[in-house]
Amino acid sequence: MSFIEAVILGLVQGLSEFLPISSSAHVRVVGELLNPGQDPGAAFTAIIQLGTETAVLIYFWKDITRIIGKWCRSLVGKVPRSDPDVRMGWLVIIGSIPIGVLGLAFEDQIDHSLRNLYITAAMLILFGILLGVADRIAPRRKELTELSVRDGILFGFAQALALIPGVSRSGGTITAGLLMGYTRQAAARYAFLLAVPAVFASGLYKAVKEVPILLTADGRAAAAAAGEPSLMAIIVATAVAFGVGYTVIVWFMRIIENHSYAIFVIYRIVAGVVLLALLGFGAVDPLGGA
Repeated sequence: MSFIEAVILGLVQGLSEFLPISSSAHVRVVGELLNPGQDPGAAFTAIIQLGTETAVLIYFWKDITRIIGKWCRSLVGKVPRSDPDVRMGWLVIIGSIPIGVLGLAFEDQIDHSLRNLYITAAMLILFGILLGVADRIAPRRKELTELSVRDGILFGFAQALALIPGVSRSGGTITAGLLMGYTRQAAARYAFLLAVPAVFASGLYKAVKEVPILLTADGRAAAAAAGEPSLMAIIVATAVAFGVGYTVIVWFMRIIENHSYAIFVIYRIVAGVVLLALLGFGAVDPLGGA
């Protein structure tokens, strides 16, 4: 993977991570278009997501540090367990369990068979339609102060669906939130908070597995021979994803205050149809050379 390709994929990751359009699908497809027959890989995608998730940490820094601080103090009885921030801490933990369990249980399928671009195209279209329906019919009255354990678990399973490229972590979670009656802002805010432990756990897990290999001469040579991302490409893409991602999250949180998700619904459906056309004409390899 060249320096320019790394920059482009970092840009794609940063632009698409917080929008309900599936960053993993975009990195997968653009990576294929840049280097035909070569999937950037689930590990590369998971690691560069650390960049965009660092943007979430900075954007929600006050909220996250307050929640963590109160949650820790509640363990020793210094803050009531009924405190809203303490409850939010527990709900983020509970909501993170599904994606952690399913991610480990189906790691091989997530890294390989589920990256089939036919599946990606279908998920882009299907979950685009679901988002559109939810945004149109849902009452959108509930705020995060009304978040229950049941809702937290349902949010968690919705986030776990994003293990399939094309679903979208934010899109799946926001859709579930809207269907449960939460406002656009509440659903998006919880989606981003819920993603923090999942993305950091996944990215660091993959980094621990992949980076030591890339630090060896044999690992670098093998990656170069296979056309896989080098350590420098991963670092560059992650840095670019962070810078672009922070700008996007600021814009996204502002736009959903007064606008529907219609533009993202249309984009997802069109993107899915275009991807099916590319597959039909043989312009991209559904399995990325696997």
